[in-house]
Amino acid sequence: MPASCQSAGPNPFADYDDWGDALPVLAAYHRQFGSGVMAQYLAFVWQGSQLEGQSHPDPVTMDELVGYESQRDQLLNNTEALVAGYPALNVLLYGSRGSGKSAMIKALLPLYCDRGLRLIEVSKAGLIELPLILSQLRPLPQKFIIFVDDLSFADEEESYKALKVLLEGNLTPRPTNVVVYATSNRRHLIREFFDDRPRPQDADEVHAWDTMQEKLSLSDRFGLTLTFAPIDQDQYLQIVFHLAARAGISLTGADLEFRALQWATRHNGRSGRTARQFIDYLRAELARRCPA
Repeated sequence: MPASCQSAGPNPFADYDDWGDALPVLAAYHRQFGSGVMAQYLAFVWQGSQLEGQSHPDPVTMDELVGYESQRDQLLNNTEALVAGYPALNVLLYGSRGSGKSAMIKALLPLYCDRGLRLIEVSKAGLIELPLILSQLRPLPQKFIIFVDDLSFADEEESYKALKVLLEGNLTPRPTNVVVYATSNRRHLIREFFDDRPRPQDADEVHAWDTMQEKLSLSDRFGLTLTFAPIDQDQYLQIVFHLAARAGISLTGADLEFRALQWATRHNGRSGRTARQFIDYLRAELARRCPA
């Protein structure tokens, strides 16, 4: 079990001389913390039709994320339901680039790994193998978030159909220990062009409007949609000052604000990602200037 999710307190097996007497406790321990690769790793990537454990998942934590508290609380509540064994919803996080959508999902892992949560990243191409993934996860006692980052589809992609079946359900329901958390910069996940919209003179398809609605309906199949709107200057500076305090950066407030606004202007605009990049750059610059 990774150190960050080891149970606190004394060794639960220390008082047993006979392993046979410890079997109930051992079974309860492995049910909580897993066994095999599920005990060895917290995060996985689906690659080559198998789960590959990740020894060093992104260490981002929830207290690093500022500015989207309502979205954070809704995501936490849904994840709490999952790990507690209650029905949980599939979630779509969409909106402004660099707003921390992916980071918010990754930050769930250190919060809930000691209660059996595992994170599985699946690429868009890997979605075609969702039935295989679910068949492996269904009998396990852990809870799983299937994480799909930067999701969008071109027309007629097969992976779209696989995800639709998982979200909508078929004769075999989605396992209760699995949810999908996906991020996207697009509210409607399938790209639509103006030429796709039916016109009265079009004679190619009788029910063209039905086809267009089908293209737009995938996002509606997520039970919970969280919107990440662009941040304004005040919110951007709030994030900068929060991250600077965490990093122990001791510039004056006026200097930090001036440099942060310059950075946003010259780089990628105001966003949580821009703020984090600025603080990382600043930490390195100050460390080079004043080496320990």
